[in-house]
Amino acid sequence: MPNRPETPLLDQVHGPADLKRLSDAELSRLAGELRAETISAVSETGGHLGAGLGVIELTVALHAVFDAPRDKIIWDVSHQCYPHKILTGRRDRIRTLRQKDGLSGFTKRSESPYDPFGAAHSSTSISAALGFAVARDLGGACETGHGDAIAVIGDGAMSAGMAFEAMNNAGHLKRRLIVILNDNEMSIAPPVGALSSYLSRLYAGEPFQEFKAAAKGAVSLLPEPFQEGARRAKEMLKGMAVGGTLFEELGFSYVGPIDGHDMDQLLPVLRTVQQRATGPILIHVTTKKGKGYGPAEAARDGGHATAKFDVATGEQKKVPSNAPSYTKVFANSLLNLAARDDKICAITAAMPDGTGLDLFAERYPSRCFDVGIAEQHAVTFSAGLAAGGMKPFCALYSTFLQRGYDQVVHDVAIQRLPVRFAIDRAGLVGADGATHAGSYDVAFLSNLPGFTVMAAADEAELVHMVATAAAHDSGPIAFRYPRGEGQGVEMPETGQPLEIGKGRIISRGARVALLSFGTRLGEVRRAAEALSARGLTPTIADARFAKPLDEDLILSLAADHEALITIEEGAIGGFGSHVAQLLAEHGVFDRGFKFRSMVLPDIFIDQASPEDMYHVAGLDATRIEAKVLEVLDIAQIGDLRA
Repeated sequence: MPNRPETPLLDQVHGPADLKRLSDAELSRLAGELRAETISAVSETGGHLGAGLGVIELTVALHAVFDAPRDKIIWDVSHQCYPHKILTGRRDRIRTLRQKDGLSGFTKRSESPYDPFGAAHSSTSISAALGFAVARDLGGACETGHGDAIAVIGDGAMSAGMAFEAMNNAGHLKRRLIVILNDNEMSIAPPVGALSSYLSRLYAGEPFQEFKAAAKGAVSLLPEPFQEGARRAKEMLKGMAVGGTLFEELGFSYVGPIDGHDMDQLLPVLRTVQQRATGPILIHVTTKKGKGYGPAEAARDGGHATAKFDVATGEQKKVPSNAPSYTKVFANSLLNLAARDDKICAITAAMPDGTGLDLFAERYPSRCFDVGIAEQHAVTFSAGLAAGGMKPFCALYSTFLQRGYDQVVHDVAIQRLPVRFAIDRAGLVGADGATHAGSYDVAFLSNLPGFTVMAAADEAELVHMVATAAAHDSGPIAFRYPRGEGQGVEMPETGQPLEIGKGRIISRGARVALLSFGTRLGEVRRAAEALSARGLTPTIADARFAKPLDEDLILSLAADHEALITIEEGAIGGFGSHVAQLLAEHGVFDRGFKFRSMVLPDIFIDQASPEDMYHVAGLDATRIEAKVLEVLDIAQIGDLRA
């Protein structure tokens, strides 16, 4: 194929077993070819580039030393797993990454026995690896057998509370467990917090590796002749500020830091640990995100996520936008409000760019807080800010808000604190697939007493909902919006607070009412146009609020029509379920009224374009049109294919 790199060694690798016959020098050359192949593949598919390039040598070394899939290599978050997939028999499909019917962009148990644990959210690897280690020691049955459990976790992911919970438990259980801290000084955003500073101090000095290991309490791992000298070195270094004291206090032996791009360091350390480790051990590896590809190394985020790009220049092939993105609309709206109200502040969990709060941080640094990968803390921190008289906007992706649900209930809702939740990536998100879909927030927020839950139908509505949230002081409020660009509607100069719990009629018709919640309104309009061509003009309404419901609007739609259909970008149990409950309580169904609720199906939908995913979900214009014809007992349209 044109523009494909020459990879003579990699061409001979069909699985990790093939690495066992290569010399150390050949493994180093293989790493170079694997880096070139990874860059080439991601240039064609888009995806997470920088993280994978940072672990090329580590990936080769792990598969050369350990025996996967018997040994369980668990990649935290796993957006760095593309090189791992290439080495584990999936190279022939690597150019289908993140595409419909292609490879997942993350590890996935159903995809390969070399993916022992699926991941896409951070900080789960140590818990999972400890589970594998204990299952091994208790004689658990596993199709691929039981060997070592190895967790590879980044410095950003290590800052999350769950990682420390797992390490605390692992240190107590004292099982043989290997944790590799992949420290690249850069998660998606620049790292924050005391742990980052601690790691920086650990590798600020560069003593000889034997002394470093001695200072870390890893004396027992050294060959016997070196142990006495190492003990003396350890005594000598006792008073110095080196060593993984924090990790040792948690019960881990500590080795490092070592250069994660130097195979001459990686291979001997991994082999020694593999041969000699008895209890839990942490290997501290320093790497560079985007290593070996100039445009990624130069990027502020290390080339974290890219569209398709030109390998020679690094220039991304992005389709020009016709409308502003919802994220940018939220960010600009919040900036405008913050200029007039110094109580407005913003909180994000390691996603300042993704949520648009990087703009807020530039203009109002004292009022913007990136708390790191710590959604539980983000929610309760926001609750404290609200209790202290501020107006916090807690901006999280829907999929990440799930991680802080207990805090949403106890620390926000029960206390009726006016935290404003800006929920990005609502609905189906495309290439990241099921792990990042924003499917459940409407359901899990709308059942909480005193919560106000909104969804923007377009970017203009989002401007008004940001203003509504800023003006709302009587309890928690949330507004959701999708990934990607808006509808191209005319934008208001300033947002106007909406009346809480009031929807709007878009157009009036007869027989059937279509009640939309969120950005499916565009598809509802298209379905209505097709129906009008058949002589059937439905009423279209935009609910705006899932809680509190606009009871007057909904009951009047039921009174004036034969049927009502709700449409939403969320799972069962959300907006449509609340509407059904309202209709049932008012006896509307007792007179034979027809009601249908169009929601995401009870499946996890694999990665594809958002359009394809919504077709699978049955929430596109064609399916909405078909649902109307079905509920009114009109003959089905002939072909429902998109």
